[in-house]
Amino acid sequence: MLIKTNNQGFVHTIPSEITPEATYQSRRNLIRLMAGGVAGAALASWAAREALAQDWSTPGQHPALARSKTSVAGALSLEKVTEYQHASTYNNFYEFGTDKADPAKNAHTLKTSPWSVEIDGMIKKPGRYALEDLLKLSAQEERVYRLRCVEGWSMVIPWVGYSLSALIKKVEPLGGARYVEFVTQADPKTMPGVGSRVLDWPYVEGLRLDEAMHPLTLLAFGMYGEVLPKQNGAPLRLVVPWKYGFKSVKSLVKIHFTDKQPATAWNKAAANEYGFYSNVNPDVDHPRWSQATERRIGEDGLFARKRKTLLFNGYEAQVGQLYAGMDLKKFF
Repeated sequence: MLIKTNNQGFVHTIPSEITPEATYQSRRNLIRLMAGGVAGAALASWAAREALAQDWSTPGQHPALARSKTSVAGALSLEKVTEYQHASTYNNFYEFGTDKADPAKNAHTLKTSPWSVEIDGMIKKPGRYALEDLLKLSAQEERVYRLRCVEGWSMVIPWVGYSLSALIKKVEPLGGARYVEFVTQADPKTMPGVGSRVLDWPYVEGLRLDEAMHPLTLLAFGMYGEVLPKQNGAPLRLVVPWKYGFKSVKSLVKIHFTDKQPATAWNKAAANEYGFYSNVNPDVDHPRWSQATERRIGEDGLFARKRKTLLFNGYEAQVGQLYAGMDLKKFF
């Protein structure tokens, strides 16, 4: 076991051999211990582990963001953080091109100031919120999440932001609101990929209201302790760690509350391949490839044995109750 202190004074304990499978199994063991009546000691031990994140350095590429450590259960992965150079250059952001390297090359054209987000629909307090106001709405936290792409690769990324629920509570959804629709920027002048026919622009995604309210659902303004790079969805984006990456929309410009399930971009493009829920599930394959395993970018070579994919990307203990009784193969 390694003990490190980072440049901000936080002491981090890093188990020397933490794997996704080991972390997942620890969670399952905790659930069994709770059922056996020894939850007190087990919870205390687990809380101590969750409170300790690994050490990593800010890249110094963008302005730093003030943030505190999170107390949200499951929000600090103990796995090795993906190197910044990989997380910032290997991206899916089709508004800037379909190759993984295109966003890092082309996103410099994106104008992120001034920026605002329109919030409307079935809420008591509709309005247009400036980025500056959203930044101050709630205290920002550092969270280290696993990211799993539907294409079969994964990363571990430290984000900076706060639970989307803070914003949702402020706008006060009406009783009939059941879904939240998210619309992203689609400016052909600054986003060359918007002129393509790959998707129906603008890019739209959606969550059930209870999913959007879950404390793990993050409104992110930064990563690696700094302001988001443009290729990673500046100036603000969504991060939903138990779902495939395309659900976590980038460069957000509108949030709409509705009683109808939103028609989302990839579901409209290929409904048989991309369901509305898109929860990470090793038992539900993509029609063209298995989802049982994944490759960690920057760690696993092309010929290395792949890692096992975990149900809900390893967040089953936190979010499994949202889907109790659902047929996860039908509602994929």
